[in-house]
Amino acid sequence: MGKTFNITADCKKDMHYMVDLGSRMVRIKEYVDDGKYFAINRARQYGKTTTLRALKEYLKDTYYVVSMDFQVQMSFAKFRDENTFSVAFAKAFIRILRNLNTGISAEMKNAVICLESALQEHREELELVELFQYLSDICKEADRPLVLMIDEIDSAANNQVFLDFLAQLRGYYIDRDHTPAFHSVILAGVYDIKNLKRKFRPDSGHLSNSPWNIAVDFKVDMSFSANEIAGMLREYEADHRTGMDIDRMAECVYEYTSGYPFLVSKLCKLIDEEITGTEKFPDGNAAWTYAGFLEAERILISEKNTLFESMVNKLHDFPELQRIIDSILFMGREFPYNALDRVVGTAEMFGFIKNEKGVIAIANRIFEMVFYNLFLSMEREQNTDIYKASIQDKNRFICDGHLDMELLLERFVVHFGDLYGDCTDKFKEEDGRRYFLLYLRPIINGTGNYYIESRTRNMERTDVIVDYRGEQFIIELKIWRGSAYHERGEKQLTDYLEHYHLKKGYMLSYRFTPNKQPGVKRIVFGDKVLIEAVV
Repeated sequence: MGKTFNITADCKKDMHYMVDLGSRMVRIKEYVDDGKYFAINRARQYGKTTTLRALKEYLKDTYYVVSMDFQVQMSFAKFRDENTFSVAFAKAFIRILRNLNTGISAEMKNAVICLESALQEHREELELVELFQYLSDICKEADRPLVLMIDEIDSAANNQVFLDFLAQLRGYYIDRDHTPAFHSVILAGVYDIKNLKRKFRPDSGHLSNSPWNIAVDFKVDMSFSANEIAGMLREYEADHRTGMDIDRMAECVYEYTSGYPFLVSKLCKLIDEEITGTEKFPDGNAAWTYAGFLEAERILISEKNTLFESMVNKLHDFPELQRIIDSILFMGREFPYNALDRVVGTAEMFGFIKNEKGVIAIANRIFEMVFYNLFLSMEREQNTDIYKASIQDKNRFICDGHLDMELLLERFVVHFGDLYGDCTDKFKEEDGRRYFLLYLRPIINGTGNYYIESRTRNMERTDVIVDYRGEQFIIELKIWRGSAYHERGEKQLTDYLEHYHLKKGYMLSYRFTPNKQPGVKRIVFGDKVLIEAVV
């Protein structure tokens, strides 16, 4: 069986197409060589387990690597008290040392036997203090430094026994110049161990600091670059010979995912396994194209998977995240990035946002579309009159498989005026964009998709890019700010059309002046045609 793109568990080099992790291994080893204790905190399905397993292999000739997975080796019951945890940890630790491919020295073996004897003869007396004394003896007698790696530390979140375990690690780290200890300790999980209690008690009154404040900041970028994605695709192309433009495909994948590992692999997997061989994309040559990529992106956005479900759950658990994301997406608000802000820290920890030149931005285009669709499909949104109007109109806008965007705007102007003409200007300014997307979505849903161009999203202007059956439409949504501003907007839109190699663009202007004339008109601007709708 040949290699595949993997989206479950860890990636294995001989089984899966994957990016080259070599440069990451070099950088992480520098932390280990320096004797650092650190945490790899990344969002769900961000390649943490794959990285740890690759690191274990990379370090094995220099260190004894004890790699544990708390989700597998330490069930919830093992954390009920110190003795139970200490016994379970000691058993797992010994088993891993016994299975190391490299033979351990006689002195180290004797130290391990002492811990085994304690488990047999003094099992009920073994608690954290005693456990760490035995672990220290093993570190002392080892003929090479010991590195402890623990994956899925979230399994221990909000647990006092685990906090006490961290306190012991901290104590031995501080005293390591006198008392033998692990050379390096690496903990991996979604939740920052400094904020473990946030997992179950998101309200600020129950947050607490971790005793593991010895950890250094882990600054290795674990997202995939366009070049790394291209490297993975070259390996695939060598096997399948599709004739794809590798650099172009890599840029597309990166543009939509910002290198989020699960999303990268998922899009590639969809093209390889679900799109190739269909009527529209009969072979790899047809599938590994921009059109095939857009089809994969459409499928991904509309599906239910564990990552998207986790995102939805986090929004329910932390309502403040939903409020800030809603404000960014629909109102164009800009929030300064402040790593010390609790809400910002939580959103970043879950992978929802990123720091973009000092301003909060949604982490990637896929997540942005998932959030848009989620908010627009909420029951309170679907019950709006504009959504109902869209459902009634939706069949009018498709002719011979083509989307009539001009007619769509005409109907939106009519419905918006009828439904919201008497509302306050403030209401319309804040919700106009939401209502257009709410009207648009059921019309293109299942066949096309849309995204918001982040470079133009602000309080006054938003560009919506619609992809429908291989055709692209650019619709600029803006608030009227006078004739001069409006003319600049026309010029900006034509420049944008030039970038996308399009001759026609669309403008939807929300104008709140007494003399406005709602409707749709055509404007010739150089060699471009602009369809302007005014509400």
